[in-house]
Amino acid sequence: MITQKEFKKKYLKALLDNNAALFAGAGLSVESGMVNWKELLKEIAEDIGLDIKKETDLVAVAQYHKNERIGRATINQEIIEHFTEDIKLNNKHLLLTRLPIKWYWTTNYDQLIEEALINANKKIDVKITQENLATNKPKTDVIVYKMHGDVNHPSSAVVTKDDYESYNLKRQLFTTTLQGDLISKTFLFIGFSFEDPNLEYILSRIRILLGENTREHFAFFKRVNRKDFDKLQDFKYAQVKQELRIKDLKRYSIFSVLVDSYDEIDEILADIEKLYYLNKVFISGSAESYEDWDYKNAIELMHKLSEQLIKSEFKIVTGFGLGVGSIVINGALSEIYKSKFGNSADYLELKPFPQISSGGIKLSELWESYRQEMISKCGIAIFLFGNKKGEDEKIIDANGVYREYEIAKDKDLIIIPIGSTGFAAQKIFDEIKRDIKKYPYLKKYLKVLQNSKNTKEIIGSIVQIITSETKEYLN
Repeated sequence: MITQKEFKKKYLKALLDNNAALFAGAGLSVESGMVNWKELLKEIAEDIGLDIKKETDLVAVAQYHKNERIGRATINQEIIEHFTEDIKLNNKHLLLTRLPIKWYWTTNYDQLIEEALINANKKIDVKITQENLATNKPKTDVIVYKMHGDVNHPSSAVVTKDDYESYNLKRQLFTTTLQGDLISKTFLFIGFSFEDPNLEYILSRIRILLGENTREHFAFFKRVNRKDFDKLQDFKYAQVKQELRIKDLKRYSIFSVLVDSYDEIDEILADIEKLYYLNKVFISGSAESYEDWDYKNAIELMHKLSEQLIKSEFKIVTGFGLGVGSIVINGALSEIYKSKFGNSADYLELKPFPQISSGGIKLSELWESYRQEMISKCGIAIFLFGNKKGEDEKIIDANGVYREYEIAKDKDLIIIPIGSTGFAAQKIFDEIKRDIKKYPYLKKYLKVLQNSKNTKEIIGSIVQIITSETKEYLN
């Protein structure tokens, strides 16, 4: 067993190292209203005189029906009818497919994972047959391995004992590919009750494939709860069984993450998503005028702040805010080239705003969508200056910078306003100071952020804030 905190840190590292994978079981789809195995085979069992409630080996039930009916046409029809229903995605689908996971394995026949990935604007390559494994779609974001088949190919879905016994003959490439992924990637198993009829086959295959080359993997479990049992002895029995199962899974290097409710999994996944973006810093600002800041001092602040962030291996995301964007870019590139970090795109993401409306979309609507997408993929937001020319040529606060603050606040980013630079940044600082209980990480640095024009002091404070808020998970 592993604590939720330990799991978050370890799976986050796998995501940041680009070797995280997911293995989805039936439970992930059941939450959307999809049938489980017992429900799928209920009528199949009744057709041959069995009571599905009394059966534990459901693969055998499917095989018995095939034997009795000299074929599997009825089973195929059940798969089509149950797995083509209009089922909505659940929150776990949405959270998982927003994470930068590139390898999805599933034993499910439904297409909910594929639908969720498309909804997340990801291009997918779905592997259903061995022939699919021999070819690759170009420029894909994600590969989905459907190791037991797909609803659109029910006759070849893995359901019966015959299917499992001939698996390594008909689907040997899946076994080989899974072997490579289990050795080189960190898996999260989700939606497995570990009483699923598929599990016996999956776990035995994992252990045989891995041998001594073990790698840590993780699986969610709902903790046995007294409220779910009428009798105390039944609760204690279930508790002992769960503890034994958790210990047994360690043989396969699968460490269990316990939750008190399935909704808690959503919270954990949302936390991981937020933590993943902690190393991306959004710098917001514009400056038609630096006002009472010396020009050289203002340039130095922005340039050296960007340099220091890159030096600390954070990624900078910025637009081309007048008087700010170009300086931020120069500072970032200076450190990238000096430190020989390699590809600048790994550390600097430029987001110039479109300036001309087209396609019948208002520019204001386009900017709002653009801001929402850009800021949602960052964990930290720094605000400085924030002014523009008004209609009468007077310098006024930049409403766009303030809007970016509102979005950052709504998305619960770490917000750092340099109030001493004035204008929108000062307005943001004043608002945060009035509600400082929500921003405890800023308390020690309020005076510096409000009054200082010493670039070294400001940058040092910002680095300390960011380091204290991210070191637990990013180091």
